[in-house]
Amino acid sequence: MTTGATSLAYDDLGPGEPALLLLTGWCSSRRRWSDAAARLARGRRVVSFDWRSHGDSPPVRGDFGLAELVDDALAVIQATRLGTLIPCAASHAGWVAIELRRRLGPRIPAIVHLDWMLTEPPPAYRRLLSELQSPERWPAARESLLKSWRAGDSTPEIAEAIETMRRHEGDMWMRSGREIEAAYRRAGSPLRALSALRPPPRVLHLYGQPAEPEYLQAQQRFAHAHDWFSVRRLATRTHFSMIEAPAEVAAEIEALARPVTPVT
Repeated sequence: MTTGATSLAYDDLGPGEPALLLLTGWCSSRRRWSDAAARLARGRRVVSFDWRSHGDSPPVRGDFGLAELVDDALAVIQATRLGTLIPCAASHAGWVAIELRRRLGPRIPAIVHLDWMLTEPPPAYRRLLSELQSPERWPAARESLLKSWRAGDSTPEIAEAIETMRRHEGDMWMRSGREIEAAYRRAGSPLRALSALRPPPRVLHLYGQPAEPEYLQAQQRFAHAHDWFSVRRLATRTHFSMIEAPAEVAAEIEALARPVTPVT
């Protein structure tokens, strides 16, 4: 599809509302979702797309950031005439999902986040985000992130996801560091941003990393105080839960979507 001067590649699979809008993170592609998307589309409409200058979407001139990614998502929603939809957002695409809820309100009754740092980022991650924005240090910061995300997994599917990310040049990686850091600076944390939605939607977080029990416990405490939020740590090692455990991820998403009544 083409909107203005921007072209976006997308897949529109299956029937049934609420539809699922699959979002991927910076420097990735919609292939990250391919196995889980096929499973979900057996009984539900699934739309998956590549951001501008990502995957099969052609490159664009000039800079862009989170605001333009929100524009991309809204353009896909309009072009595919989605009604009630549930964004399923990998990593920092979660910021887009939150903004879509602000814009579209009850048309987005729920959000699924995957593999995201929902609390305030720890100092080590903040340092990596800073280094990622440096013309001299971004390659080392990128490799540190990729090594952590891969977690020693040698399967072809994870290797392909890593190589897709590695093919992006410094401008995209530095841009991602800038936009991710700015989003945390504005909101404090995704949990705080979700709490500010009035009313908040149902939210489910599925993740494998980080493995530290303190991270899970912090989310469980938040869930105890906010009945619209739930979390499940999967038995996955990598940063790519939808690749590593597509059947389990699809089942969790479908369980959340099944009782939702489409908005008329």
